[in-house]
Amino acid sequence: MVAKPEPINDAFKRALVHATRSLAEAPNLEVVFSNDGPRFTEGRAGLPLPPRDISAKDAAQLRGLADRMALKLAHQDAAQLAKDRPDGSDAAAAFEAMEQARIEAIGSNAMQGVRSNLSYALEAALDRRGLAHVTYDPSVPMPAEILGLMVRERLTGDAPPETVRNVVDRWRQEIEAKAGADLDRLAGLVDNQRAYARLARNILRELDLDSTMAEEETQEESTEDQDDQEKDQENEQNQDSSQPEADPSTARESDGQDNETVEADSHDESSKEEQDADTGDGPKPARPQINDNGAVEPPYKAFTTAHDQIVDADDLCEPEELSRLRAYLDQQLETLSSIVARLANRLQRRLMAQQSRAWTFDLEEGMLDAARLTRVIIDPTAPLSFKQEEETNFRDTVVTLLIDNSGSMRGRPIMVAAVCADILARTLERCGVKVEILGFTTQAWKGGKSREDWLSIGNPAAPGRLNDLRHIIYKSADAPWRRARKNLGLMMREGLLKENIDGEALQWAHYRLAVRPEERRILMVISDGAPVDDSTLSVNSGHYLERHLRAVISEIETRSSVELLAIGIGHDVTRYYRKAVTIVDVEQLGGVLVEQLAALFEEDPRAKAQPRRRRA
Repeated sequence: MVAKPEPINDAFKRALVHATRSLAEAPNLEVVFSNDGPRFTEGRAGLPLPPRDISAKDAAQLRGLADRMALKLAHQDAAQLAKDRPDGSDAAAAFEAMEQARIEAIGSNAMQGVRSNLSYALEAALDRRGLAHVTYDPSVPMPAEILGLMVRERLTGDAPPETVRNVVDRWRQEIEAKAGADLDRLAGLVDNQRAYARLARNILRELDLDSTMAEEETQEESTEDQDDQEKDQENEQNQDSSQPEADPSTARESDGQDNETVEADSHDESSKEEQDADTGDGPKPARPQINDNGAVEPPYKAFTTAHDQIVDADDLCEPEELSRLRAYLDQQLETLSSIVARLANRLQRRLMAQQSRAWTFDLEEGMLDAARLTRVIIDPTAPLSFKQEEETNFRDTVVTLLIDNSGSMRGRPIMVAAVCADILARTLERCGVKVEILGFTTQAWKGGKSREDWLSIGNPAAPGRLNDLRHIIYKSADAPWRRARKNLGLMMREGLLKENIDGEALQWAHYRLAVRPEERRILMVISDGAPVDDSTLSVNSGHYLERHLRAVISEIETRSSVELLAIGIGHDVTRYYRKAVTIVDVEQLGGVLVEQLAALFEEDPRAKAQPRRRRA
């Protein structure tokens, strides 16, 4: 009996598993295929499921993803990476792009097949990121991928892919002028992760992306200057005290008395400071406190709210430019609208089914039931031959979409989010559900006017939130979609997306919902990362914004009637929100939005509690 040939799909997966383990030098590495891939954790590599009829291009891209994970496992010390990584979000992203270029260069320079696979995977990643559509703006931080591509070019000799070559060339002159010499030195350090990281941090400093090293060096210099001053003072004191006519024994006795007096005085002062700290008299040192949220740190606060902004989208842009941005968004709608619209129609059918009218039968009065005419003919006096039309009790509902407008959403993620918000607003409006679309970001990078105010008063310790908020109203709940549709184009504006302070944005959106008159209020958050603001985190604890976000979420989920749901794009938000979904590819956003909304409406507890009526 002739055995059936193994399916191509299964043979490809089996070969890919063996190749990945071999390249990673880890024979026990677990390689799995699922819809959650790509994802890499310790001892486990998750890859996307290959299509049933896999093409050569799909196979190369999948091999490239596997090679990336394998090279990272074989040539990267994760603990060392965590120590070397800078604190700021932009600096960290650029540093990781340079490190990714290092480990991929090791594989590319050793094996031509790996080089080809990585090139296919890189082109697919850049296309998803939408880097080809990024425009050069000196006021906006450089995308991390730009620096990564230039480092890759230095280490392997491979030019950037054709689709993004023009974009890279726009930044090339500035990067070469500031850090070209150090970029040339990277190739000699590819096999030394620690030395490579030191040079990479220096490059980030030269590009004004990482100020941490400069601050550390400044502190070291000031410490050295202070030590030199103290030594000079000691030398002067020694010279003054060593007078030739003085009796040495007397001098020693007086010195001893002076030293005892100084020690006593210093002891008294330190004791006084401790007493002041304990009793509350005098200035208290900035020490951690246990707040109501259980976080061992000062309670969350804003240094100043004087520069914060809540603004309508059309106030941030001239009408002509807003029309142009909306036209650009409409072009993107052509490629995505058919998919999302189909899902939106499914949501509309579900909602309309719940809102449809129902008939109550076997009544003694009302409209004559034609299906029961036989009763009238047989017995004209028979009761219960009438029916009456009634509406089902569909709760008055409002939905708020709170969209992260941070810099990491730049490109395709923010475009897909805008498209989905646009289509959902139209769909829900047809179903009688009001929709509000909000966005949150900051007005400036690295602090803005709030930081200037802080510096002007001598930069006191623990200032709290240190940036100017910008909360944007794209569409209010009471505004019809046709009036607000143009506003959604603002998300496409270059330079709008900056930092993200999620906790206060969530409080703002929740407050707007809480005062609404509707019976049911739903808040959906769309984000691609944890809260990050370099200015705030540089002068507070590293978890300052994250802890506040957790406290706000807990407050809403436990004490508010607002139903909270989050969707993370490439970021696990399930560790923050009780109801949350994480998607790997931004293209999944439309389907997940629709499905989660549909599930929320179908699980309405009050709707379930309604008594059933018999239908014809």
